[in-house]
Amino acid sequence: QVQFVESGGGLVQPGESLRLSCAFSGSLFSMSILGWYRQAPGKQREVIARFFRSGGTNYADSVRGRFAISRDNAKNTMYLQMNGLKATDTAAYYCNTVPPTSNAWGQGTQVTVSS
Repeated sequence: QVQFVESGGGLVQPGESLRLSCAFSGSLFSMSILGWYRQAPGKQREVIARFFRSGGTNYADSVRGRFAISRDNAKNTMYLQMNGLKATDTAAYYCNTVPPTSNAWGQGTQVTVSS
């Protein structure tokens, strides 16, 4: 069974940085692609960053160049470094496989960007 626990969110000002962490458990072999998702108020949850087993990464246009996804298999942890945060990045952030494992969603971590 795959499980994810997100942490590291908070309230920051525009332009600041945050690093989110995602602790995961379960068989890594079943996690060919891991991803970070976010859901802003009134909007659909969307995947914004992907980490492939090959080590490759992929980003949504809205975060490319500002966010960086990484993974530490020894610690069973994935990270999302977020730089140059904008008000439009305000959302609840989640991690999961891509496509998502339906019963593995964690509680998420809230990121609020406001002056």
